[in-house]
Amino acid sequence: MSIPAPAAVRIGTAGWSYPHWNGLVYPKTPWPGFHALEVIAKHLDTVEINSSFYQQLKPEVVRLWIKKVEANPGFLFTTKLHQQFTHNRVLDAAEIAGFKAGLAPLVQAKKLGAVLMQFPWSFRFTAENREFFIRLRRAFHECPLVAEMRHSSWMAEEAIGTFLDYHVGFCNIDQPAYTSAMPPTAFLTSQVGYVRLHGRNPRNSLGGFERPSQGMGQNGTRTRQHDYLYSEAELREWVTRIQHAGRFADRTFVIFNNDAGAKSFVNALEVQAMLKGVRGAAPKELRRRYPVELEHFGPRGAEQQWLFPAEHEAA
Repeated sequence: MSIPAPAAVRIGTAGWSYPHWNGLVYPKTPWPGFHALEVIAKHLDTVEINSSFYQQLKPEVVRLWIKKVEANPGFLFTTKLHQQFTHNRVLDAAEIAGFKAGLAPLVQAKKLGAVLMQFPWSFRFTAENREFFIRLRRAFHECPLVAEMRHSSWMAEEAIGTFLDYHVGFCNIDQPAYTSAMPPTAFLTSQVGYVRLHGRNPRNSLGGFERPSQGMGQNGTRTRQHDYLYSEAELREWVTRIQHAGRFADRTFVIFNNDAGAKSFVNALEVQAMLKGVRGAAPKELRRRYPVELEHFGPRGAEQQWLFPAEHEAA
């Protein structure tokens, strides 16, 4: 018997402010007053705020974002913790308070799904790093924290026990293979299930070659590194993991980070259909770019609510 999709699973993309999505996901020339989040919320039900990794969120901007997704009542944001906490390991009280102030509108509107602590590959499981992990958790004790560990040493029993003891969600990731890279997993260590898929482009080193100060990353290098389109078979492998990890979660987030060519948006739509059995109408120009992957995501597809009933019943 197959495992049903987690009731509160949300699928989305890492970030949304990508000029290279113009003419694919967004209009080629956005009109005055256009906001990309309105498009995101029309098709998906979550998005990961990645700008918070580089700069503090401004409450007035966050309030605008919340307003732009109002048409989708179930929409939730996740956000990345600032790199000064995870990479520079600076736990300054004023900076911590400032970051929380940026989150306040999301908390007040009940639109905050999770806060992601993205650690570098160099952050291996050691006694010292474990202690810092605990200190960081305590500094943000009121937040629904999730941690992405890119080094496989965090699969150790003691490491997973630390996640459980301190109620930190484990971010299950898909990434290119390299030395001691975290492999695909299906762990659930808190009430929040989390999955991030970075693509498998071998040029996208998530390991020891990171440069935390590289800015917003909207350059050609990032585009090339994140240029990967998951196949249907690869996505179905992850659907199985998502179903297992999300069985006992209050909410589960699936985030695609392969933004080159809007491939993250394409794969998010595909997994949404696989998990929920719903295929809405994808943006027209995106369907033209990906006619095979989005063959059934035209206007007619939006009328079909359950596309795989036999599959759910059979296995």
